[in-house]
Amino acid sequence: METLRELMPYDDVRGNSIDYDGDLPETAKVTIKLRGSGNRLVVARDAKIVDLMVDFSGDDAVVVIEGTTESRTGLRFSMRLGHECTVRIGENVGTETKSFIRVSEGQSVTIGEDCMIASGVAFRADDSHAIYDVRTGKRSNPAGCIDVGEHVWLGKDVVVMGGVTIGQGSVVGLRGIVTKDLPNNCVAAGAPARVVKRDVAWERPILSFREPGIPGLPRGHKKSTKYWNVTRADGD
Repeated sequence: METLRELMPYDDVRGNSIDYDGDLPETAKVTIKLRGSGNRLVVARDAKIVDLMVDFSGDDAVVVIEGTTESRTGLRFSMRLGHECTVRIGENVGTETKSFIRVSEGQSVTIGEDCMIASGVAFRADDSHAIYDVRTGKRSNPAGCIDVGEHVWLGKDVVVMGGVTIGQGSVVGLRGIVTKDLPNNCVAAGAPARVVKRDVAWERPILSFREPGIPGLPRGHKKSTKYWNVTRADGD
């Protein structure tokens, strides 16, 4: 196994590669573990990397991290990818603390652009260990893809399970566990998470920075019209 502590262009004899031509600040933490072959990490030069750990534990996996062109908290991820898996992080994603991504069995995790991820969030496309029915021998917990749409807000300690799609513009509340698809522009809460409100839109300005009781958007802030939509019955 090769372990890299810097984010820089890289190729090895096993076909592993890193595509990055940016310049990270000295405070950024990076750990890349290459256990297999044919794995690829692609990071945009303007991606705001704060803390990144990627463990390529199989072969032919791909991680793509797009750029940060807006003011965001930065990217903090701990990822483990199995054989032929894919992780894609869209533009202008921000994480409050390190988020965890686990994916195996050829599945994928996609996080759309402009998502806001609070502390302690986990994306579990697999359960790490197999569970079987003792009578039939059938596997009961196969891995599944995760697809998080654009401009989704995941609250503190949210867990998104495999086989789930979250529609754009939605919010998942504190400690929600997402086990089924959620539509666009909704608020979901609970374990398992259920839709509690539809036809919603959220904006980034922090409420504690404003005087109490002031209605409407902060002065100078333009609402994200692209994400102000009614909830569709069939999701996003």
